[in-house]
Amino acid sequence: MKKLILLTAVILLSATTFVQAQDGELSGTVDLTYLTQYIWRGFEMYGNQSAIQPSLDLDLYGTGLGMKVLWSRANSSGYEIDEELDLTLSYSNSLYEYETYATNYTVGWMYYYFPDGPPMNPLTGKSYDESSDWQEMFATLSWPEMCPEGVVPSYTVIKMWASEGGSPARAISGWLHVLGLSYDMPIEGLLPDTPEQILHLSVATVYNDEVGGVDSDWSHAVFGVSTDFDLGNDCTLRPGVYYQSSWERDVNGSDEFWASVGVSYAF
Repeated sequence: MKKLILLTAVILLSATTFVQAQDGELSGTVDLTYLTQYIWRGFEMYGNQSAIQPSLDLDLYGTGLGMKVLWSRANSSGYEIDEELDLTLSYSNSLYEYETYATNYTVGWMYYYFPDGPPMNPLTGKSYDESSDWQEMFATLSWPEMCPEGVVPSYTVIKMWASEGGSPARAISGWLHVLGLSYDMPIEGLLPDTPEQILHLSVATVYNDEVGGVDSDWSHAVFGVSTDFDLGNDCTLRPGVYYQSSWERDVNGSDEFWASVGVSYAF
């Protein structure tokens, strides 16, 4: 399966080289983000330990095709088997431009690879008996012109499954439905040379349909605020704070609060 993933990525990159003859250029972002806690789909992945997540996000020659590689690991020992390397292939575009119902969409596929051992069952907190990676297909729709005052509603549907059919990790298989709202709020600049600062506000509620082996229910909501500081030379600093209101104890038995700070370079 891993060879298939690499082959798919190579084919995608090779195909886009034909587009390079057009006006599009390869661009992307290199990012390094520190998290005080890693919360994935509502689950607490590394206990209360902090994590670091470097990533490379590529826009393939302006075609709408994208590829992202993200590495996640805890900053404390004892979580080596849960270190993950994620590959995402996606396509983004829009429909009905300039209409009230203008729609932005992204569809994609994601593979979770655990190089150091079998992943942890997010429900029990114990590792599976044998190694198994995870996969998902997803689609995100957003409507930037639908609501007044710049509020943007969105809907994401995710199908998750174990990469090996007979793996004990098949318990994570299921669906996730995410309803979100986002808003970019301008405020007075926080730095002397910045006349205006943009706060990125967001809220998302999640319906978990058996992912992690839990009962189907509304599992949690996440509230977030972040902002960007231009460091010059195409570098950006993005701090953020997040709060999760947990409703389903099998997903998370307590509410969560965490912060992040990321540094990125765009090319």
